[in-house]
Amino acid sequence: MTIAKSGKPVDEVTLDALRAGDLAVDDVRIHPDTLIAQASVADDHGNPQLAENFLRAAELAQLPDHRVMAIYESLRPRRSTAEQLETIAAELDELGAVRNAALIREAAQVYQARNLLL
Repeated sequence: MTIAKSGKPVDEVTLDALRAGDLAVDDVRIHPDTLIAQASVADDHGNPQLAENFLRAAELAQLPDHRVMAIYESLRPRRSTAEQLETIAAELDELGAVRNAALIREAAQVYQARNLLL
């Protein structure tokens, strides 16, 4: 069964529930397990790149929104040093977001090669 981030079954996330005031923000956010299931479907259908994106999203779905946005902002060209990006990658490793940590390290290498770091 597909569930919301709150744990509420998706079939309980309805317009009637919204009108009744029975929904919270996490009731309309996707649960990491749902993203992992979507990754499996994508992989089974021969789309490993999409599967990897879903798996990275599942890792990020466990972080607070403000942290995800701060990481996004740090990945914009000329916003971070290589050391700052490595610090973020290490933090993500500690949180178990190893796919995102690897992506940030790869981005740091590309940014270095293209002179896009601070």
